Amino acid sequence: MRIDVHAHYFPAPLFERFARMGGDISYISPAMLGGGTAHEIEARLANMEAVGVEMQVLSVSSMYPYYERESDAVDAAREANDLYAELVARYPTRFKAFAVTPLPHLDAALKELARAMDTLGMAGVTVGTSVMNRSTVDEAFEPFYAELNRRGAVIFVHPVGLGVCSPLIRDYGLSWSIGAPFEDTTFVTHVIKRRILERYPRLKIIVPHFGGALPLVLDRIERTMRIFAPDNKESATATVKRMWYDTQVAGRPEILRYAHAVFGAERLVFGSDFPLNRGDAYLRAANYIREAGLPAGDAEKILDHNAARLLGLEK
Repeated sequence: MRIDVHAHYFPAPLFERFARMGGDISYISPAMLGGGTAHEIEARLANMEAVGVEMQVLSVSSMYPYYERESDAVDAAREANDLYAELVARYPTRFKAFAVTPLPHLDAALKELARAMDTLGMAGVTVGTSVMNRSTVDEAFEPFYAELNRRGAVIFVHPVGLGVCSPLIRDYGLSWSIGAPFEDTTFVTHVIKRRILERYPRLKIIVPHFGGALPLVLDRIERTMRIFAPDNKESATATVKRMWYDTQVAGRPEILRYAHAVFGAERLVFGSDFPLNRGDAYLRAANYIREAGLPAGDAEKILDHNAARLLGLEK
């Protein structure tokens, strides 16, 4: 069962609210909008058929409802989850969705998480790599992870476009070119530092883009743990191999081969960044996995088995 775990959906009300609240929409072209219209769904399903994708698990990209005023955050989270649930209800065999929550407002986030999972039937939750300039694994959010751990929930992580809160990235317009993968890498190192998966071992975390620079810097992270995480009992490599990583790297087989060597086939899942990659780019997102020269059977695991097993949808 081929599942695309990294697919976005931009219904007009969600997009308009995010823009009105001052969110960065620079990376979203007009061609990506119109989510939920008959034309957009028809084109999306045609793309999925061409690539052999049976299901997309939809998420909000960087349009997280992380706002200072709690009522703004709650209203935005509820609207997003309702819009996604409505589409899933119309096409239950083709789509599932990751819920959003109104962090940093903890009690409200827990309440919306329960509604999204128990009433709307969401497949898991999506979190940004940071929450309003705070680490997503900040100590204040411990009850959130405890509840997700109790549920054994899937968590899909995505950059928020803040360029790791660095003016050296943001002031040079680099938030999406290099800032996004650095956000992925920073999130993983925060998980290591805070021992999140040692303490909450039932969490199923998916990090996009092979974890950004993670495959290249994992050895360095390991060697410097004595500096930033001297009390950790688990190695960085062991923690990293508790997570899953999607394959969205613009179809570069050499990067896939290296990530495969670092993480192993079982920890890789197919992701496309649809609709940022659609048409020929969507086809390439799947084809490069088959063409990368991986050991026998590993491409099939990545494309057609790992995500279904992770999400409890394997036939």
